[in-house]
Amino acid sequence: MPGWRSQWRLVLLNSLTCGLEICVAAGITYVPPLLLEAGVEEKYMTMVLGIGPVLGLLFIPLIGSASDRCTSSYGRRRPFIWLLSLGVLVALLIIPHADVLAAQFSWGGRTLQVGFLILGVGLLDFCGQVCFTPLEALLSDLYHEEEDCGQAFAMFSFMVSLGGCIGYLLPALNWSGGLLSLYLGGQAECLFSLLILIFVTSVLVTMKVSQEPPRCGGGGGGSVGGGGGGSSPALEPRPRRPGPRVPRSCCYLLRCKLRLLKAGPLLCLLRTCWSMTPTIYRSYCHMPRVMRQLCVAQLCSWMAVMSFMLFYTDFVGEGLYEGVPSAAPGMASRQRYDDG
Repeated sequence: MPGWRSQWRLVLLNSLTCGLEICVAAGITYVPPLLLEAGVEEKYMTMVLGIGPVLGLLFIPLIGSASDRCTSSYGRRRPFIWLLSLGVLVALLIIPHADVLAAQFSWGGRTLQVGFLILGVGLLDFCGQVCFTPLEALLSDLYHEEEDCGQAFAMFSFMVSLGGCIGYLLPALNWSGGLLSLYLGGQAECLFSLLILIFVTSVLVTMKVSQEPPRCGGGGGGSVGGGGGGSSPALEPRPRRPGPRVPRSCCYLLRCKLRLLKAGPLLCLLRTCWSMTPTIYRSYCHMPRVMRQLCVAQLCSWMAVMSFMLFYTDFVGEGLYEGVPSAAPGMASRQRYDDG
């Protein structure tokens, strides 16, 4: 029974991983047709879809370092998970309602609609991809033993794969024929409303299960996981004894507060990021050769997969169904594209 309970706890702990992958997979699959229908040219569409990964490449090391130094009463990882989850939620609200938001302003028109759509796409891709980093760090903090950590990350990988399967399946279903679609306004609105429901549920479940206690410093080692009841299952988080040394992050926070008083918060943030960046990226240059080869293989595989994913949806609508995304709504060519 303890083994079953611990496995079930791992499923709940990784529910946000699954929900996040569902939203990213479904959203990014559905976004290229929305951009083309809004009037964005195909060459600019790929640039828009590259905004999130480029920002993630720049900010993931900084967010990871800031998370390690975080001394919030809510824990080290959960504040960042909450913040990035809020970004995903805002993006899921903006993307299907970009035209409605643009109509609230008397200026801008179609250009403003495209701007809202680009904002939502970039926010979804950036926050969705970056949020996996504190989620992985949270698992590492909660499970210290090698066997427990292996099982935790095996469940993490399974939930990512499950979320991808569900996420790529959802846009393939016809949501425009039901009563819910008529009430919400159409295919896109119905799909993204379902994604919002899935995502909010997964966030609440994971945040409820992951009882991460606060820390006074950001020294080495991971966060301590919250315990459950009196019994100690095999995969229950095991606390790590604090080291005797004083965390260096206290001096770091003190220096940052002094800078806040002298130069203002924005300048302090820029100086902190500038000082951390060389150290973070210098560590990439000293990784073992086998890790470097693994990174190159990962790079090539993701380049191939993403190139296929971004154009497959549009290829079905234009190539197989012979539709035209830029046609006016209601025309036969536009209807064929929507069907595809």
